[in-house]
Amino acid sequence: MQAWTIDPGALGGLSLQDTQEPAPQAHELLVQVEAFAPHPGDLAALSGQAAGSIPGWDGSGTVIAPAADGTGPRAGDHVLFLGLAAQGWAQRRAVPVAMTAVAPPEASWEHLATLPVPATSALRALRKLASIVGRRIMIVGAGSAVGRIAVQLAARAGAHVIAVARDEGQHQELRRLGADEVHSTLATVTTRVHGAIDLIGGQHLVDAYALLEAGSTVIALGHAAGADEHFPYGAFVSDTTTANRSITSFFLGSETDLSAEMAYLAADSSLDVGALDVRPWTRLAEWV
Repeated sequence: MQAWTIDPGALGGLSLQDTQEPAPQAHELLVQVEAFAPHPGDLAALSGQAAGSIPGWDGSGTVIAPAADGTGPRAGDHVLFLGLAAQGWAQRRAVPVAMTAVAPPEASWEHLATLPVPATSALRALRKLASIVGRRIMIVGAGSAVGRIAVQLAARAGAHVIAVARDEGQHQELRRLGADEVHSTLATVTTRVHGAIDLIGGQHLVDAYALLEAGSTVIALGHAAGADEHFPYGAFVSDTTTANRSITSFFLGSETDLSAEMAYLAADSSLDVGALDVRPWTRLAEWV
């Protein structure tokens, strides 16, 4: 089969090569890959991977052979998948059953390929904020793939959604997706929030923490700023209005029940992932 492999001297650091066919373990199924959607995590990891290795976490495709242990999707099923062993930018791949979900046959491959990392991350982050009905939930970096999905899911769950996106050209779209307030900067958010998801990091995470009400949490889910977080003296000194605040994070690959959540997201035809830049997979190196 053909796959994109790490090649430091090639265009985009990638080379399309003939490689060995995957050999699934008992808990893995073999998938014919129909689409994959490179995301920031994929791209950030390219420089640290060994020459000849196949990158790529998630995508969509058709099951060629089910898992030998008898679990999971059947041959012919349409699936979306997440594989932390990479090897996703290939014609075929072996994927753990626990990170694979059956998708509706009418859903496009391209739409399904966008869901495993961004949409599942957004859903899992909101679940970690517990009940959000009627509460102020802030999404920092709302214009990103994860952010726009988090806005939609939070609005559907009954939250008062505060979207923070630097690009004012995205503000009308974020309101359409369910945001009750839209800000270009955290400086104009003047009322404390019950919970926050921060996709930017750096000073944004510091400022998001400062806006939490007592007993609330900010989830650090992204690091787009590429900067350190410097909390000022007194940031963690509590009073009755700021006690028990927390900052937390999670690693998607170590979370449980991902298959069920991916299936839920895939079945939601109204979930708006935004405009897709669809290209032949043979142009990946040029795109990178």
